[in-house]
Amino acid sequence: MTEIASSRQLLAGLLRWVVVLVPAMLLLGFVSASAAGGGPDNPWFATLAKPSLYPSPSTFPVVWSVAYVLMGVALSMIASARGSHGRGLAIGVFALHLLANFAWSVIFFGQHNIALALGDVVVMAITLAASIFLFARLRPVAAWLLAPVMAWVLFATLLNWQVLSLNPDAHDAGQAAGAVHVTF
Repeated sequence: MTEIASSRQLLAGLLRWVVVLVPAMLLLGFVSASAAGGGPDNPWFATLAKPSLYPSPSTFPVVWSVAYVLMGVALSMIASARGSHGRGLAIGVFALHLLANFAWSVIFFGQHNIALALGDVVVMAITLAASIFLFARLRPVAAWLLAPVMAWVLFATLLNWQVLSLNPDAHDAGQAAGAVHVTF
């Protein structure tokens, strides 16, 4: 087959991916946070000292929802770039980012391990940076869609570090209080 797809066919292919991946991202993010008991209602988290730049708790679900939509659209653009050299690597690196992303709530809220969560969010930032680089080689717009996500992940890294600095013994306190640990 030597015919090139029309712009309408390319758009239809992209939209099929968007219809699948955007809701999947939102669902996985929700399940990750819910399974770990994440959020301001978590009793352990409520006892932690928060940094002065900690935003309103209502900010997090809004920003993460927007981030997951952006990630879903960006990934859809790459997934629909069939035959592009480097597509598989870009998707694979992004999958590592998602694994670290979804693990963070489990590590932080479920295991009460702020230090390990900090390491995880650093991995999130590194794999997202690599994804942006790889996406830019295939679909520059997809890379730009990830730029606000990177800004948020870097802010989350700063927050995680500050929470750890303010609560250096929080993991030990969670252990002593009989915390439930989630493993995967």
